[in-house]
Amino acid sequence: MYFLFKILYNKIVDNVVIKVEVEMIKHVTEESFDEVLKADRILVDFYATWCGPCKMLGMVMEKYEKESNVKIVKIDVDGAPNLSSKYKIFSVPTLIIFENGKEVKRTSGFMSEEELKEWVK
Repeated sequence: MYFLFKILYNKIVDNVVIKVEVEMIKHVTEESFDEVLKADRILVDFYATWCGPCKMLGMVMEKYEKESNVKIVKIDVDGAPNLSSKYKIFSVPTLIIFENGKEVKRTSGFMSEEELKEWVK
């Protein structure tokens, strides 16, 4: 299953109601991961819900996604043990950039927004 979270809300500006749609980082499962890899370029965040640095990086990534055109998905390693094994995820958070289904870049651990911007280039 492929989850896409969207928040819809109305904003009133000068007595005119404007519909605003905000797209958030997608959470995917093992079953939907192959579909995700069909993207030209995608940043995958392997994380755990109990991981402090993962939570901090999650906030950085949400801000970064709003300012960039990079597609980002998150995978909970505890809910996706086969993917964790396949991609040799030994620590979290681990970020992997895939291009056309192939891993091209990997890093582990927390990073600031500036470090993330530089690393993703």
